[in-house]
Amino acid sequence: MDIAHGLATVDLLSVRELPAEGYLVAELQTSGDFHGEDCSAWEETEEQYEADRDGLSERLTGRWGLPHLVSLASTLERSMAGEDIPEPWASLSGHVPDLHLWQLPGTPRWIALGVSQWDAELPFQLLLVVTETDPP
Repeated sequence: MDIAHGLATVDLLSVRELPAEGYLVAELQTSGDFHGEDCSAWEETEEQYEADRDGLSERLTGRWGLPHLVSLASTLERSMAGEDIPEPWASLSGHVPDLHLWQLPGTPRWIALGVSQWDAELPFQLLLVVTETDPP
């Protein structure tokens, strides 16, 4: 991943007006799919996407301090049990197992980085999320 591009996207979206939905999601990177691929290709891609997230996270830590490391597993369980979870957290919990999360100093804005993967044959994505909705 191009760290400079990731940082530029963070800079752009962190100040952009939020749409009516209350959040922005950017795909910083998307892999190919895994139809017919062996397990090693999937595992290597997962490791690379997590390393890319961690690399960008290190740069953001220099700006905003250590991130909150948030598992979305309980959010998914609560959502599946019928609890009304606000967006973007409800949707993210279905395909992003954990997030690196910062609240921008002096603002209600949250910045999150996570690795998305909907299904074993579908692509990985490195996602950036910007919202003013507090995490559940």
